Amino acid sequence: MQSRIDYMKRIQYTTGLCGLMLLLGGKAMAQHGINSLYSAYAIGDQEEHDYTRNFGVGSTGIGRRSDNYLNELNPASYAALPRQHFMFDVSLRAQSVNYKDATTLNRQAGDVNIKRLAMGFKVNSRWGMSLGFGQFSNVDYKLVSTKFVDTSPQTTTTEGTGGIYKAYISNGVRITKNFAVGVSTNFLFGPNNTTENVGGDTVSTKIQRYAFNTNFNAGVQYAGRLGGDWVLGLGATYRFKTKLSYEKKLIVMNASETTLFQDDLAKEKYTLPEQYGAGIHLGNGTISWLADYRKQMWADTKPASTNYLFANSERMSTGLEYTFRRMYGSQQIEGVVIQAGASYYKSYLVVNNNQIKDVAGTVGVSLPSKSNYLRYYIGIEVGQRGTTSGGLVKETYINGVFHFSLRDIWFLRRTYD
Repeated sequence: MQSRIDYMKRIQYTTGLCGLMLLLGGKAMAQHGINSLYSAYAIGDQEEHDYTRNFGVGSTGIGRRSDNYLNELNPASYAALPRQHFMFDVSLRAQSVNYKDATTLNRQAGDVNIKRLAMGFKVNSRWGMSLGFGQFSNVDYKLVSTKFVDTSPQTTTTEGTGGIYKAYISNGVRITKNFAVGVSTNFLFGPNNTTENVGGDTVSTKIQRYAFNTNFNAGVQYAGRLGGDWVLGLGATYRFKTKLSYEKKLIVMNASETTLFQDDLAKEKYTLPEQYGAGIHLGNGTISWLADYRKQMWADTKPASTNYLFANSERMSTGLEYTFRRMYGSQQIEGVVIQAGASYYKSYLVVNNNQIKDVAGTVGVSLPSKSNYLRYYIGIEVGQRGTTSGGLVKETYINGVFHFSLRDIWFLRRTYD
């Protein structure tokens, strides 16, 4: 009888924690973030990080199977989820950024928001599934410039907010003992709004955009023993090309945000190009080495403005992980995990003849709770993006990631005294 009471308490605790995390997540994702010049172009800053346990190894994990956490970098990884387990993840990011240009700009900014919500479970012995929500791109900037009105210079403030969000359903299926395949169905949606105010005028002009479409990402994984405890993992992914169209509306408002005039504008269209990815994982249960390469084919896509160009983007990352084992009852299980990694990213944006580059180093630690139902993860990233050349801004940043992973046995028939 006591075991039944304990089990019901665990179910209530799990359900309550999931509900609280979802409530906090909805509020945090709606918060206004930090100013970024490079989010003013095209669809904004594309999210290239993975805010799970992959974060500390440079957001690397295409070749690693997902037996202890939810790994969205390759949907085929979900085939390795343990049976009868339910997983729920929440990832928060705290960020501090220093902005510097070639002349006088030297400013600091920061924010905290939730980057990812996800859950996953094993449907049957071969099939694993995950559902989640996060950001595909982010738009958040405020620019001050001078515009001439009737030959008189006026200070103009242009502010952009929004981005593209991603809700996904991912499935991974084990084909043989060593091979698995998977596919993610991504529902892309969200606003991208631009508000302009000239000379501190009480009237402002707003361009309101909203996009929606469906995108697919496929993956394959191989995992096989090399000898002893060593396992080799290989993975590959392909994200399909997607047409993205923004519905546009012009709105003129007064200081109290009352609409004075509005009109529908022609649609703004982008092509999200295909993306190729490949990864390798070599580990023995204690030491793991990972490396990934991803490439997006933006060069053939025509930008909607002449202020910038598109180029093929590339991201390379690698990392090392060390796992301390511990006893749980009569079993030896995963204990504290420590990580270190690095990444190099060439963005799809070319601004003033400069392709925007991002270089970063990461460390991370994963900590188990006493009950083994929760794991806590802390990751730190230090990096630099952009340049002071060509009138651009160099961003030096520190990202702190706090990841909570709930893991429990739900789909198990129990007998009670």
